[in-house]
Amino acid sequence: MTNKTCLVFFLLLFSSLAATAQNKPLRVGIIGLTHTHVHGILGRENRGDIQIVGIVEPDKEVAARYTTQYHLPMSMVYNTIEELIAATHPEAVTAFNTTYEHLKVVQTCAPLGIHVMVEKPLAVNMKHARKMEALAKKHHIQLLTNYETTWYPTNHKAWEFLQNDSIGSLRKVVVRDGHRGPKKIGVAKEFLDWLTDPVQDGGGAIMDFGCYGANLMTWLQKGKRPLTVTAVTQQLQAENNPKVDDDATVILRYDDANAILQPSWDWPIGRKDMEIYGLRGAIFSDNRHQLRVRMAEGYDGFHETTYTLEERPAPLNDPFALLAAVVKKEITLAPYDPSSLENNMVVMEILDAARLSAKKGKVVKLRAKAGKR
Repeated sequence: MTNKTCLVFFLLLFSSLAATAQNKPLRVGIIGLTHTHVHGILGRENRGDIQIVGIVEPDKEVAARYTTQYHLPMSMVYNTIEELIAATHPEAVTAFNTTYEHLKVVQTCAPLGIHVMVEKPLAVNMKHARKMEALAKKHHIQLLTNYETTWYPTNHKAWEFLQNDSIGSLRKVVVRDGHRGPKKIGVAKEFLDWLTDPVQDGGGAIMDFGCYGANLMTWLQKGKRPLTVTAVTQQLQAENNPKVDDDATVILRYDDANAILQPSWDWPIGRKDMEIYGLRGAIFSDNRHQLRVRMAEGYDGFHETTYTLEERPAPLNDPFALLAAVVKKEITLAPYDPSSLENNMVVMEILDAARLSAKKGKVVKLRAKAGKR
């Protein structure tokens, strides 16, 4: 065999091995079962893109309930992240524990080169978020944040309309998110216990649902940070949420636009909708699939077009498919993508400012560059 033939052989072998590795499912560990969004990954159809290799959940009653429901062996369940890593060697983990515990997940996984996806919001406060960001950058891991609204075709269609100048320059965004309250809708006890805890969750509705609007507005503004943040919180269901707020109004002021976020655990119906106003028209992202565009006519007239949208193509329609694609470098996230770390650092800055504004009863100015207040 000539040198040239050997070289060609080894190049073909390398390409074949690389392709095989690329096609293998991403080995994923689940950290925590106390966030009921975990049903999203446990109940997901097997697409061949991820493989759940283990679960961390020290509460054996909770673990038994989930493993029974999804026909999984209890042998997959570990008491600690360290035990799971030693036994299963995951390439990535998804965090479904308390928001406060997100930092520990990154502290444990990042130095080992294990990628992390957390449920929204990224962290319990900006101090935790900065530590997580530093670890992710130092150890070159992906640190993604999952929001339900990231997967809404309507929100991406609204983005396209804005980029195409369909309604004119952006001037105002109104985002409403929430439901009747975690106790009223009957969330599991282990979820309720930390969701309504000011330490483990960082707040109430302002954290649980305020993050959605901050995330979407940061995306629409291509990473631009607001100049000021003003917030008012209330406790309208003291009997159900004695330690935290359950209703908030947050105003974000930019140099040429503003956003009004209305996160609440006191809506009569569950909702995740957004209104976008430009100089010539408005976009109403009513839910995951229904979107309306109104173009102004005269003083108070308008022409409305309604859209019913199909799901986005894979892997852009599912958080875990996206995680696998990003880790395998099949996809590179656009700047300030809703899942991205850079977007969610701005989200945390907004949430910290909103909580401070509500506490102090004053407008909070953000520095020209993100930093400690």
